[in-house]
Amino acid sequence: MRRVLAAAAAAVLMACMPLSALAVDTSASSAILMDAQCRRILYAQDIHQTRLIASITKLMTALVAAEGETDLDRVVTIRPEWLGSEGSSIYLKAGEQITLRGLLYGLLLQSGNDAAMALACAVAGDETSFVERMNEKARELGMDHTSFANPSGLNHENHYSTAYDMALLACACLENETVAEICATKSITIGSRTFVNHNRLLYQYDGCVGMKTGYTQRAGRTLISAARRDGQTLVCVTLNDGNDWKDHAALLDYGFGTYACVQLCRQGEVLGTAAVSGSLLPAVPAAAARDVSFALKEGETLECRVELPDRLEAPVAPGSVVGTAWWLLDGEPVAYTDLICAGAGRDRYEPEGWWARLTRFLEGG
Repeated sequence: MRRVLAAAAAAVLMACMPLSALAVDTSASSAILMDAQCRRILYAQDIHQTRLIASITKLMTALVAAEGETDLDRVVTIRPEWLGSEGSSIYLKAGEQITLRGLLYGLLLQSGNDAAMALACAVAGDETSFVERMNEKARELGMDHTSFANPSGLNHENHYSTAYDMALLACACLENETVAEICATKSITIGSRTFVNHNRLLYQYDGCVGMKTGYTQRAGRTLISAARRDGQTLVCVTLNDGNDWKDHAALLDYGFGTYACVQLCRQGEVLGTAAVSGSLLPAVPAAAARDVSFALKEGETLECRVELPDRLEAPVAPGSVVGTAWWLLDGEPVAYTDLICAGAGRDRYEPEGWWARLTRFLEGG
């Protein structure tokens, strides 16, 4: 049986809410705006419909490569069988030597299909094995309506995704230091090559931090962008959008103008206490295991519920999970954190020894 403590979020949360903005109409077949930290969907338009995605695929290629390699400065020699990809290129040559990091810049800034193939083969041994890793990563991220058939985004019947799934991917890429840094780079010179980022929003939109453009005739224009203001990061995805630059700017403006990122708790903040049986101390403080934030708009309030057991049995080690804190919006859970035992040391929550029990008995405790 768990004890549930409920409390309405204070009006203080609402004091920092911005004024509401009007919703946005886009030219896209699918569009989504998501808060990157809490994953709240701020705008949705046909977000679960599978579509061709073109070169925004390369964010997954970059993420898999960056996570799969411990040394991105490893030099690889370009093999003839890695070349020949159609479409955009950084013009790699057989026998040329280049680092994996250099290939990542060519992949994300110049959108080189040859860079995608070279990365795939250098990291996984061959394209097929690398694509398997891409699909494994998609499943890990919860991209349930996504299938990858190649590392570049070329049209294929088994290569597709959704706006929602690609937003999840974008959030994961922002959490990877290497991928996020490269996506935010406007230009760089590596050896004899200068790569210039194709993402126009990096130059035109205040706070933009990337991420990736894409286009094929069948997919249309695809775009993933991210922007950061006042500690809040938003991700925007549009598929088959002939006016994507304008639409992304409008959607990001809408998000920043309508929602604010509210800190619900900080790591280590005590949110409750749990009773302990057989311990020198009768209760342990239950503290948040991590920072928790959520995007709220004007007029919204959250309810916090702290779930703790009626009683714990000693020993209870500091750092062990003892409960959960949930935040609910209109009765639906939207954020949570584990609660861990916080204290000065393990000995405070160890079982009582015979001498302590005897003393307590003699004192009438």
